[in-house]
Amino acid sequence: MKGIQVNAHSSGKQLRIIPGAGGRSEERLTNRQAVIRVLVGAGADLLLRRISPQRAGEIQRRVDQILVLFDRVDESPKVMPLLQKRLDELEALTRETASSRRSSSLR
Repeated sequence: MKGIQVNAHSSGKQLRIIPGAGGRSEERLTNRQAVIRVLVGAGADLLLRRISPQRAGEIQRRVDQILVLFDRVDESPKVMPLLQKRLDELEALTRETASSRRSSSLR
């Protein structure tokens, strides 16, 4: 991907601007770190009043359940289908949250 080179002030250092759509890409929830990022994002959205306390609470409850399931999968891989189901549900909730956030910002 090509970027545009620009000078940064008088220091002569080059910055590269990479064109993009300005939005975040959908991240698949495949590990604990991705799940934690969902929780941190929900906390930020709550502080910025972009989501309700109820929605943030629901996201936190689901993240807590998923982290327990990650630990259980480490001990017993047969729990993996349940973990995957919960991850899919959390992804759907985060997509719904992002969609409602975008539509309310357009009003």
